[in-house]
Amino acid sequence: MRSTRTPVARRHGRRRTLLAAGLVTALALTATACNGSDDTKADATASGTAAAESGSGSGDSKVKVPADVADKLKKHGVDVDKWADGGWQDWDKDKWLSAAKDFVNPVIEGLWKPERMRSAKEANKTVTTKDAAADQGVSDPEPTPVEAAAEKTPYHENAAPVGKVFFDSPEGTMVCSGTVITDVNHPGKSNLVWTAGHCVHAGGGGGWYRNLVFVPAYNDLGKSEAQLGDATAAEISPYGKWWADWASTSNEWIAGGSETGGAGAAYDYAVLHVTPEQGSKSLEETVGAALDMDFSAPSATDVASMGAWGYPAAPPYNGLKMFKCLDRPGRLSLSASLPAMYRIGCTMTGGSSGGGWFRVVDGKTKLVSNTSIGPADDTWLAGPQLGPEAEALYQSMSRTYGGE
Repeated sequence: MRSTRTPVARRHGRRRTLLAAGLVTALALTATACNGSDDTKADATASGTAAAESGSGSGDSKVKVPADVADKLKKHGVDVDKWADGGWQDWDKDKWLSAAKDFVNPVIEGLWKPERMRSAKEANKTVTTKDAAADQGVSDPEPTPVEAAAEKTPYHENAAPVGKVFFDSPEGTMVCSGTVITDVNHPGKSNLVWTAGHCVHAGGGGGWYRNLVFVPAYNDLGKSEAQLGDATAAEISPYGKWWADWASTSNEWIAGGSETGGAGAAYDYAVLHVTPEQGSKSLEETVGAALDMDFSAPSATDVASMGAWGYPAAPPYNGLKMFKCLDRPGRLSLSASLPAMYRIGCTMTGGSSGGGWFRVVDGKTKLVSNTSIGPADDTWLAGPQLGPEAEALYQSMSRTYGGE
């Protein structure tokens, strides 16, 4: 397990069962029933507007670097003044790998303007047919593709905990998906977001990404690119922008993750602790919804239905709308030495990486996995089982940083 601290500054039915329909209903009810008071909604809207209008919004915005973040940068030989003047855009490989041993993510107000978010590219993760076949006899037959269905709008009434994760990488401005989750040690006041490890860290031979921001219920009304040109800040980011001030992912992903999943694919998960660009309430209070975690790692053969939510960004999608897939899960094993992953039929593409997988337990929707890998032809998605290792990472983040 790897957890780092910094003070503020992929995706992819055989059959659709009644339980599948129940999963959709439960998620919608969870989001709506916990949506908060009218005062909370008003505060969230005001926060979203202020966040979009504050700051210069230029790529070279002056960063306010807290003292301990400055000390961390200096430790890695980074000139703090140059970093604050836009040096965070320098991805010189040697310097990046040195500095990226620690997660450094000071807030840059106004950086994530609507046009910058729209231009972000998918964090695409694929595996080849050959890789997927290396199952040592553990994998179930490849599922029939399930056409992704558009989520109902407004998103804040139907899937409020789901949103987009934006970040900068050496390849440019990127995007994933994520989910607001509950914090067992700080009930009702969670600032935690679940996503994929490859959405926060490059894996083996790489480092931490920069300028990580979570935007819950992004593009709330599901507007087209043309319509978004006239959209209000509250429509684009109804609950504002939330910067990750701490991030954790698995040691397995850090050591063995790769562009095709690699040895880290079965451990491709991460949890973020976030803080608002504007405002003071917690993420859960602001959004009015958060999903419980399920770390029981049930066998795929024991689960009738799972659903994956996210914002696919690679063609034929453009990352502006939320989609979902529901299917009975099967098993996918990339190696006899790795835990089996869940796999469902789904046509979602890159950009949906990190999006939560949900199942209904005793009538309550819980997050049981996240989108990690899929094939080049985008016919299915696979996600890691979340067992004791994932729970330990979550608990460590909650106990250490959850109350801050």
